[in-house]
This record gives sequence, C-alpha cells and structure tokens, in this order.
Amino acid sequence: MSSFQDFNLSTQLQSAIDELGFSQPTPIQQEAYSAVLSGKDLVGIAQTGTGKTLAYLLPIVQSLKFSKQTNPRILILVPTRELVLQVVENIEAITTYINLRPLGVYGGVNINAQSQLVAQGCDILVATPGRLYDLAVTRAVSLKSIQRLVIDEVDVMLDLGFRFQLTNIFDHLPERRQNIMFSATMTEDVDTLLDDFFFTPKRIAIALSGTPLDNIAQQCYPAKNFYTKVNLLAHLLKDKAEFAKVLIFVPNKKSADRLYEALHEHFASQLSVIHSNKTQNYRIRSIEDFDSGVSRLLISTDVMARGLDLDQITHVINFDVPRYPENYMHRIGRTGRAAHEGKSIQLYTEGELERKEAIEALMDYQIPQQDFPEEVEVSKRLTPDEQPKDGDTKNPHRNRKAKLHVSGDSFHEKSDKNQKTNQGGSYHRELAKKYKKAKTRGDKNANRRKKG
Repeated sequence: MSSFQDFNLSTQLQSAIDELGFSQPTPIQQEAYSAVLSGKDLVGIAQTGTGKTLAYLLPIVQSLKFSKQTNPRILILVPTRELVLQVVENIEAITTYINLRPLGVYGGVNINAQSQLVAQGCDILVATPGRLYDLAVTRAVSLKSIQRLVIDEVDVMLDLGFRFQLTNIFDHLPERRQNIMFSATMTEDVDTLLDDFFFTPKRIAIALSGTPLDNIAQQCYPAKNFYTKVNLLAHLLKDKAEFAKVLIFVPNKKSADRLYEALHEHFASQLSVIHSNKTQNYRIRSIEDFDSGVSRLLISTDVMARGLDLDQITHVINFDVPRYPENYMHRIGRTGRAAHEGKSIQLYTEGELERKEAIEALMDYQIPQQDFPEEVEVSKRLTPDEQPKDGDTKNPHRNRKAKLHVSGDSFHEKSDKNQKTNQGGSYHRELAKKYKKAKTRGDKNANRRKKG
C-alpha cells in the first residue's frame, strides 16, 4: 500500500487524515490495519516512533459505529498519564468529522471527578491500569461492553509493576473480545501475558529494537564523572542553533533533579524537567513548553522515553548509559521521526563502558566516539553515588581506621547484664510459688486439681 487511500477509509476519516498531512502509512500501519479489522488477536512488535498509535486507531475508528450507550466499547491501556492525554488527543484529531466520544482517565487527579465523567458515557476509554482498576472495583465504570482491548507499551507496564492491575482488569472484561497488544520488546513477562490471555494471536514484527535508525546520526563522548558530564553538556548546549530542541535522558528522579539544578544556572528559562514525582500540572506544563518551543531543553527519566510524540527534536542526549541495551533504541527514537534527520549523543564513564559495548553489540554498530574537548573542565566533584564506599580498599581513610581496629574472638562471654533470662512478670512468679504452676483463666481444670 502506497497511500492511506488504499485503506478505503470513510470519507470523514480520510478528510481528517488529509488535514493532518498524512499521506503514506508506515510499515506497521500497513501490516496492522487489516489484522485489526479481521477481529483476531494481534501482537505488534515495533520500535518507538514507527506510528504504532495510528496503526491501531485507524482500523478501530473505521469500524466503530455511532452509539448512544453509556458504557465504553473500546479500552486502550497505556502506562503513563502523559500517554493517556496524547492518545486522546490523537483520537480527537482523526475523529474531527466523526461523532465519537473519547475519554481519558489516570491517577494523580480526583477519582470522583473522573467517575462523574465516565458516568456521562464514552465510546473509547483510554486509561492507566491503576486508575482503571480503581474505577472498575468501585463499579464507577462497567467494562462488560468492551469489544476491543488495546494494550500499548505493554513491556513498560510490566516494568512499572502493573501486572496485578492488568490481570485483575481482565476479570472485568467480557470473554468474547479482540485483544491487541503493542510492545517495543518481547520479554518473558510479555510472553507469559500472551499465553494467559491471548488466543492464537497474529504476530507482526517491524523494525526490531536492535535495528539502528538510519536517519539518526549517533556519537558518544567519554567523561570522568557526573559533574564532568555536566560541564561537557553545558559546553555543547551553548550552541542554540545546532541544539535547537534537545531531550536529555537520565536514569532516575534523583539524577533528573540533580542535573536540573546543575544546568539551571546556565540555561534557566530554556530548561524543563519531567519525572513521576512532579505534579500532574507541572508535568503537562513542562511537556507543553518543550513542545511549543518555550523551553528548548527537557530532562526526562526513562519512563518518558515511550510513546511521547514530540515534534522536531534535534538531539537526544543520553546522560547515562541505559541499563538495558534495548532502552537505548527507545530513547534515541524520540528524534529522527517522520523521516526527519535526528542526532543522538551518548555520554559515558569508565564504569559504564561495558553497558555501551552491550548496546553496540545489540545494534552490530560501533557508535562513533568524539574527543573530549580540551576547553571543558574535568570536575573533581563527586555525587554521593560516586563517593568511595566503606568497603573500598582504595580509600586511605578507610584503611587507616581498619589498622587501628584489632579484632577479638568471634565468640566471647556474655556480660552480666546479658546473662539475665526472661522470668516473666512478678505476678506470674508469685502464682507459680503458690500453685506450682502459673494459674491461667483458661485452664480451670488444672487449677481445680491444684486446689484439691
């Protein structure tokens, strides 16, 4: 198929697609369209940035007829609140001329307000597993009319610990339904989920996780430690023309806040940060500022690497080396989208070298290394995680203390204080003297024998 015209979409849906500027479907969209329409269970394995969301939305919207019923007919589960908002936005964009009611529910906001919205009725419900499970358990939403279940970014959901909510949500769904699942990677947990809840699913694999994206130029820089990386990053980001819209990935919330503080003095209003400890409004505002160009730099944790459809990102910078090689592909897939050229930069320390080599082995590609700029200061400042640990034999202070300590025998006599044994309370001891055995309320026969 060379264009969306070949899908034989309804006039209303085709008009919306044309207005959005979409002309040619991506490979995953071509493969998934007829598979979803067939009604069979489907598993799609596709890299981030390949158009997965539209791959399942187009055939679902095409086949969904107008209805006034209150209960949702389509359920789409995604791992994060941001993805809920994004999927709802995508549905609204392609249903401009179609009378369909999408609704998004997610944690972090008042559940009673969302219960009232659900009660008003919807056709397509987009939700995070945790909030949907809460709504289903309290019977604020009925899932008995669900015809199609879509689980997007299922590997992320399982990584985030949503297995309990997912399996319990299945109990609230009708047995006769179509299951559609999309994932960037296949793991043992994903396979287990398939075996338990899917019926002979059709499998589609497009651009597997280890496949480098041809339109992304990759490079890497060695650095001594965290704050040396900060100095290097500040040096590179001074070039506003080159680094016009930059997404910076860090491993966790603590690193995100630490990097934000370190870069804030250099870039202030140009900088935003997003992670799960930030409030919902703060996260939405950070994404909107970055997407609209108010801020050109966004610091994010790994969870945000999945599914966020941010336009025209010039660079993805990995401040750390991802623990799992596949996550490198998810991260850099945020740039070079929709046939645009993108660039990625990987910073790494000596301790992260093995992880970098694992990424290169997965891709069968060696990331070109750049020389560390001479004008950038190599910092001696260390983060708490980089400080020498007590067991570090290279720490001279640790060794000096160890020499002063002389170990004694492993076992020794107890002190007088510790030789005491538990005799029970004085009340029990006095009863024991009188009756030879402690009298208890429940042992009437024993007490009667003692009196006799």
